[in-house]
Amino acid sequence: MTDTTILQQIESDIKNNAIVLYMKGTAEMPQCGFSSTVVQILKMLQVPFKDINVLADPELREGIKQYSNWPTIPQLYIKGEFIGGCDIVREMYQSGELQQSLKDNNIL
Repeated sequence: MTDTTILQQIESDIKNNAIVLYMKGTAEMPQCGFSSTVVQILKMLQVPFKDINVLADPELREGIKQYSNWPTIPQLYIKGEFIGGCDIVREMYQSGELQQSLKDNNIL
């Protein structure tokens, strides 16, 4: 796959799903603690989300970093907007900002 194709796939996934989590592993079997933390937060909020395992495709793993201009995984997107990684999501959850964002986007 070319870079363009990867970026188009990322754009399509983000556009066609209300919540997308690019992560290491899957929601059922996270393969890193940071990804696991974000999955747990989303599950506690009981919101449906699409999990995309970047470990399954090295080009995708690099492509998502290019797409967001963010160097680490996991990456959370809500309604097409990049929210951040584990620390940002955790802080937003603890402050209630994440729940508010989900309400504002008619997800929660």
